[in-house]
Amino acid sequence: MAVPWKDTVNRALRRATGYELRRVGGPGARPAAPRRGRARSGDRLLVAPAFVLSSVRSGSTLLRVLLDSHSQIHAPQELHLRDLSVRQRSKYARRAMTALKLDQDQLDYLFWDRLLHRELTAAGKTLLVNKTPSDVFIVDRIRECWPDARFIFLLRHPAAIAKSRHATRPQDSVERNNEMVLRYGNAVEDARRRLPGHTVRYEDLASDPATETRRLCAFLGVPWEPSMLEYGEHHHGRFKPGLGDWTEKIRSGRVQPPTPPPPVDEIHPDLRPLCVAWGYLPAPEPGAGAPSGSPAAPEPAS
Repeated sequence: MAVPWKDTVNRALRRATGYELRRVGGPGARPAAPRRGRARSGDRLLVAPAFVLSSVRSGSTLLRVLLDSHSQIHAPQELHLRDLSVRQRSKYARRAMTALKLDQDQLDYLFWDRLLHRELTAAGKTLLVNKTPSDVFIVDRIRECWPDARFIFLLRHPAAIAKSRHATRPQDSVERNNEMVLRYGNAVEDARRRLPGHTVRYEDLASDPATETRRLCAFLGVPWEPSMLEYGEHHHGRFKPGLGDWTEKIRSGRVQPPTPPPPVDEIHPDLRPLCVAWGYLPAPEPGAGAPSGSPAAPEPAS
């Protein structure tokens, strides 16, 4: 009788390595251990969270409080996930986590998910929308943590962002101010090019909040509620630096018309390419050459 090929291979493998081939699955089979660095079933409590990807000073706090005024949506204060990490204080802790097949990323992700789920549960709502501008630098980690995550891209005229940021940080030079606007703006544009999602402009949101919040609700899969527009009638946490916008405009509790953007001839050359990419300026004529400050790759996520 011919010896089955698997038996022949297994004898050779056992002699050489001590291992043998076994069928995966079937009656009595043990479940395969999860790959290190991959979430197991049940590791994530949040379902389809949404993330606002935006620059600083782009109206993200206004968007947050409008969404947070919905009966089903919780949009907490800025949580700065990028700067939150689990610390393993000893080699024994690291050894224990290795035995559980939990690497540093997965430990961080468990913490992130538990933190956001805690806030959602405390609010008594069903859908979480997270907004912190620095999330745009960790978008790939967010996708790894929550493969079902959804994204809202918030745009604002780059020159208006620069003007708003200068008003809150007058100590920065024009060059430093533009550098920060481009750092965030280019990262937002990179995410828009690579990922599906919903784009909203601050100018449209502030001019016609009813229309824009209807579109946002349709994207998020919840019915629109008129009470969203009266965000001053709801509690949204404290307005203070580090947690989002804190200026009198957001404290007023009313959606106010956007400030008109500066004239074209006052837009700094470094910001013009991003203005073109976002549709705030027409594209240059063919052969005119690429202007300085062209959108570049964003800062690598850390």
